[in-house]
Amino acid sequence: MGFAVMSMTDTAAARVKAIVENSGSDALGIRVGIKKGGCAGMEYTIDLVTEPNAKDDQIERDGARVWIEPSAVLYLLGTEMGFEQTTLRSGFTFTNPNQTSACGCGESVELKPADLAALAARGDAVAPAH
Repeated sequence: MGFAVMSMTDTAAARVKAIVENSGSDALGIRVGIKKGGCAGMEYTIDLVTEPNAKDDQIERDGARVWIEPSAVLYLLGTEMGFEQTTLRSGFTFTNPNQTSACGCGESVELKPADLAALAARGDAVAPAH
């Protein structure tokens, strides 16, 4: 089995499945990416997937499917996607080893590309896990 770009917690998988089930469309899962924006420089993006892109990496847990945009892979290697619901906020969380800083409100982050040499030294294969 190849190295998965990201992993997701049980709560994230349950939330992805709920989003797909409640979407009222032919959604298959969600797509995670990054875009330039926010005061720290980058933001995570989440969109419904109705037609998978063959170039996307895919992870799955308990039937919840998440696709990762190719342009985001180097920034998301080793990331764990979670979901939290508090009295003030509800949303996906990203525990990302490539994050160098975040803005005060937590809506944007500064990311660096993953160090592939460090991953190889740890013995992690970098092949996509489809």
